[in-house]
Order: sequence, then C-alpha cells, then structure tokens
Amino acid sequence: MAETGPRNVPELFLERVGKTPDVEAFRYPEGGGWRSLTWAQTEARVRAIAGGLRALGLPAEQPCAILASTRIDWILADFGILFAGGATSTIYPSSTADECAFILSDSGAAVVFAENDEQVRKLAARRAGLPALRHVVTFDGARSADGWVLTLADLEERGRAWDADHPGAFEERAAELRPDALATLIYTSGTTGRPKGVELTHAAWLAQSKAIQDSGFLEHPGVFQFFWLPLAHVFGKMIGTAQLRVGFPTAVDGRVDKIVENLSATRPTFVCAVPRIFEKVHAKVLQNARDGGPVKWAIFRWALDVGLEAARLERAGRRPGPVLAAQRALADRLVFQKVRALFGGRLQFFVSGSAPLSKDIAEFFDALGVRICEGYGLTESSAATHGNLPWARKIGSVGTPFAGIETRIAPDGEILMRGPWIMRGYRGLPEQTREALDAEGFLHTGDVGFVDAGGYLTITDRKKDLIKTSGGKYVAPTELESKLKAISPWVAQVLVHGDRRNYVTALVTLDAEAVGRWAAANGLGGRAVADLSREPALKALVQQDLDQLNATLPRFATVKKFAILPREFLESEGEVTPSQKLKRKAIEQRYQAVLDALYPG
Repeated sequence: MAETGPRNVPELFLERVGKTPDVEAFRYPEGGGWRSLTWAQTEARVRAIAGGLRALGLPAEQPCAILASTRIDWILADFGILFAGGATSTIYPSSTADECAFILSDSGAAVVFAENDEQVRKLAARRAGLPALRHVVTFDGARSADGWVLTLADLEERGRAWDADHPGAFEERAAELRPDALATLIYTSGTTGRPKGVELTHAAWLAQSKAIQDSGFLEHPGVFQFFWLPLAHVFGKMIGTAQLRVGFPTAVDGRVDKIVENLSATRPTFVCAVPRIFEKVHAKVLQNARDGGPVKWAIFRWALDVGLEAARLERAGRRPGPVLAAQRALADRLVFQKVRALFGGRLQFFVSGSAPLSKDIAEFFDALGVRICEGYGLTESSAATHGNLPWARKIGSVGTPFAGIETRIAPDGEILMRGPWIMRGYRGLPEQTREALDAEGFLHTGDVGFVDAGGYLTITDRKKDLIKTSGGKYVAPTELESKLKAISPWVAQVLVHGDRRNYVTALVTLDAEAVGRWAAANGLGGRAVADLSREPALKALVQQDLDQLNATLPRFATVKKFAILPREFLESEGEVTPSQKLKRKAIEQRYQAVLDALYPG
C-alpha cells in the first residue's frame, strides 16, 4: 500500500493547517502586547516568503541562512525556505563577521535573513568573499540602494505577486521534495576545532516528530508552550517540528531579560530550557529565603526537607503517609506555591536539554512541585533521542530512548546511537563523517554513560573531557562542576582541571547578583565583581561549599585547590559556545599561569 502520510516538513505543515486552520499557532510580542497567528494565517505568511525566495531564483535544496535572535520572523523564514525547496542553515546572532562568513561560504548560502542593520553590516564586510550570496533579507533593518538588501516586507510583497502568477506552485514544490532531501544544515558550535555542518533531512524531522507525538508527553489539556531558546540551536528545530505534529500553540520571544515577565503573561503549560536557567532560579530562591531572616530561612529549610522526602517517596511509587502529606500541604501553602507562581501558575513541566542537569537541582525543583523532564541528544541526532516523561522519570538520567532509537554502550563506555533521525553526515567532510558514523550506522556520540535495567540512560561525561590524574584515576569534571554550582550560590561557572596532574583543582567565576547582595550586606556594596573576587571572606564562603562537595567524593576526585577569576567565561572571548558549554582547552590555555600556580613545585 502506498504511503499517504507527509513525506517532508512542508507536507507536515500543510497537514497541520488542514486539520486546525483557525486554531492559534503562534503568539508573539508586538506593541507592548501579544499578537496571535492562526495556522491559516501562518500559512499565508509562509507562502509569501516562499514565493519571494522563488522570485529571487532560489534553486531547490539551496541553503539559505538565518542570522537572528528567536522571534516569530525566524520561524516564518525557516518554513518559507523549506517551502521554496531550500534548506535552512542557522547562525547565532552573537557570531562574529568571520564566523558568519565561514558558515555562509561553507554552506553556499544564496540568501541570508538578517535581523537588523548590525547583522547586515557583518555580512557586508565580507560580501566580496561570498560570491554565492545573492541577497540579504532583513527583519528590522533598511533596504539597500543596490537591491542587495531587501526588507522582509519587500520579500513578502514580491512573494504574493509571484504566488498569484504561479497558482498551485506552493503546493507543487512541497509535493516534489524528496524525504531524503536536505532540510536543515546546522553548524556545531564545537568546543574544539572548526564548526562542522550537520546535514539533517526532511525524513529525519518527520521520524523524530512522529516518535515524540507517539510518546504523548507534549499532549495534555490546555497545552501551551513558551519558547525563548536560540532557534539557531537544534533543540528549537526539534520542538518546532513536534509542534506541527501535535498542534499546540507557542508563544515566541527570545529576549532573555523578559523571561519572567513573559511566563507571567503567557502562562505556559510547558517550557524548554537549559540547565543554566535552573541553576540561576535555584540560587535566587535560596538567596531570597536567606535574605528573609532566620525565621523565613528556617521555614524554607523545613519545607524543602518535607518536599524532598515526599517527592522521593512518589518517585519510588509510594504515597506519603498522612502526617507527611499534611506537612507537604502546609509547605506548599507557605513556600512552594509562591515559587511556582513565577512560572505563570499553569506549568506542568520543564523540558531540559543541551547540557547535563545537576541531580541535586532536579531534586530541588521536584520538591517544589516543579517537574523537570531531562532529555538527551546531539546536533548530529536532530536533538532528542532520549527523554524522561512526566509520568516516567528517573532523576539523574536522561530518560529512555524514543521509539526508533537504538542505544549501545561501547567497551570504553562511549554511547552509540542508531535511528532514522541521525544525521546523513557532515557537509563536505567525508573523513569526519566516517569517524562519527560507523559501518553499522551507529553514531559515536563522544559521551560516556550507561543504561540501567529499566532502560534509562545516564551520561557521566564527555569522553574527551575525562580527567586522568597522574595517579591513574579517572575523574568526570562535568559531574563535579554541576554539583558545586548546585551547592554554592556564589558560583556562576566552574572548570575542573587535573589531567595528568597529581590532584584536582578548579577555576571558579562568581555569580554577580548573589555576590553583589553579599557585598552590600557586608559593607562592600558598589564594588565590582573583579574587586570582590580578591576578598578573602568571599573565598572562604566558596571554600565552605567546596568542602561540602568534597565530603561526598572519593579522595582522588576531591578538589584540593581553586582560584576565583575576576569575570565569567564569555562567548565573546572564545571561552564558551553559544549554548554556554565550556571550551576547556581555550580556558586552560588562557589561564595556564593561574592553573600552574595551584600546583607549586
């Protein structure tokens, strides 16, 4: 029997429009409020963009890039590119002109959607070296006199005219796209080396979105998403195609400083986030409780202990007894409800990905009645391959595989995966592709972990990041780093060091907000973090938290010494990736003298 389902992302989009044309698809900020688009209205905008690209002569499967922050125009441009028969390549708006030029040159992008004049200037500075780049379409910037730069309104106007002159072409192009055609070209931010272009096909997104739909975890009464993460990251693309399958509405606004305000305004039922957000909320909740005085702090500690005990029983499949249940109800009324109100009051769960989530922080939120469903995946696996579900979670793990994904643990502990939404390869890099994809089709993830009897996958660290001390002992730095951040409100980032050294040390950066409050309370208000980093009293506070961590570790893994740095690790300095992963080699090279000083003699 011939297949009748969608064969590519545009057909999946059209199927969603056909099912729920008048249902809200997206909500986005405009003029101090929020504006909505139904699925039918979204289709009209996408049709205009696709027509505009075809009017510019975009060939089938030709990459187009998007250089912008997370906003509704990003999503519309992405769908427009796919409906024109092109493939979407993504660039973080924080990228330098040289980084943009590399991606555009390597991908052969014919058109770039650029957010504003600032982003256009990056492209103009490298225009001479980008012969394939025909046009720039700007969301908020100005058109150029020579026609090289168009506004989005210009493109859509051309597109509506082209569509009127070519009736049926929009749908015909969707029907022509092969399942194995390139849909998305995402360049790994990479903690080492040059970025690699990961090629993901239409078939990959269809298979993954079907598996997520079948899992059922994005379907519940009144489902509504608030999305703020970078759409340049594969996580955003994954949740976008899942939206087409399930049909839930999404509020979109990538302004990080507006997250708390937007949660209150949109009242989502689920939100995708990264561990850094949970670390910040955790630190702020603890600090606010401490700042409330001894009585408030004692009440909070009591409530948290009650919540932790009750949550652990429930995760083990047991119900709290009547006394504990009554205590939790009181704790909820006094403490937990106020924290949950920060998320809009309707939140069912968070989805956490992109980096490891500390088990301690996950248990903290669980105690407060906030479920975090941690998942796992790589750019090379179209993001999600494993996930904890709201009704089937194991804290500390990244969950079980979605249907269609095979997981294998290599003899050295590396996690291998095979399935229909694994990448087809790295663009123009056959040797690196063969290194990543073995003869059996398994992706070598570079992560180390294990699968338990229940099928739950636990990640212990990156294979290349494991520390081997001079005594021959292996230490997983990521685990220690996440634990210290969960314990200490003063710590923003940690790099654990010690490969081929005789003991383990760490570089620590400070949380500006927490340290600022401490300084104000101790007669040091108004001083810069760089100055405070030299304060012995502050170092003593970090040492106390480090002692608490060390008490839980085997002797060989304890952090013997540390240094507090005057500023955080920055993307602009090449120290972290756009998704805030540490570039360990770059940091260790920059602070080589500081690290050497921790190993006298």
